[in-house]
Amino acid sequence: MTDRALAGERVGLAPFDALRVVAAECMIPRRFIDDHLAGFALDAEGWRPRTEQDLLRYCYHVAGAVGCMMAVVMGVDPDDGDTLDRAADLGIAFQLANIARDIVEDHGVGRLYLPADWLPPGGLDPADRPTLARIAGRLAALVADYEASARVGAARLPFRARWAVLSAANIYGAIARRVAARGEEAWESRTIIHKPSKLVFVAKALVECGEHPQATGREGLWTRPA
Repeated sequence: MTDRALAGERVGLAPFDALRVVAAECMIPRRFIDDHLAGFALDAEGWRPRTEQDLLRYCYHVAGAVGCMMAVVMGVDPDDGDTLDRAADLGIAFQLANIARDIVEDHGVGRLYLPADWLPPGGLDPADRPTLARIAGRLAALVADYEASARVGAARLPFRARWAVLSAANIYGAIARRVAARGEEAWESRTIIHKPSKLVFVAKALVECGEHPQATGREGLWTRPA
């Protein structure tokens, strides 16, 4: 159905017909769409990461590729590799935050997105809260690194897009930081950012739109396939 939509055919299902229109209007590169579909395939196959690099690759496919597509919709040149890398970084940061928040919930439905080499020899035990807290702190540190890179790319976006992206970065970054700060109690209740706090983060993002982010390289960060 994706092939039919991208060929200009009317599929008759709203998501695919919307993809047909947006991909044509914004000239979204096919490679990002295929990368995202590969993420669906990983989940369908019951894939599990063995290493941190595996985890980051998964996060790119399910979220980083979406960041690349949205960047193109927001006006980024499809050949602007550095900005697209940073758009992917933001998607990766968002997905890592979700994984940190939902470790126990995911485990309850048979999903495990934590690298095998991060886990004790016996595997993940949801009752072992000290281990969960340690892993969540590690994930939060990764979120901070990828978010910092993404902010450099966000500064290159038009104002409205920049404001939206920075607002989302503030909110998702807060989720990861809050999970880490709650330590062993992070999974006693779902970590959420309430509406008043979200409004504060949106206002903070508006201020940040007029600032220059700290120059941050991408050395050491996972990089999407060319």
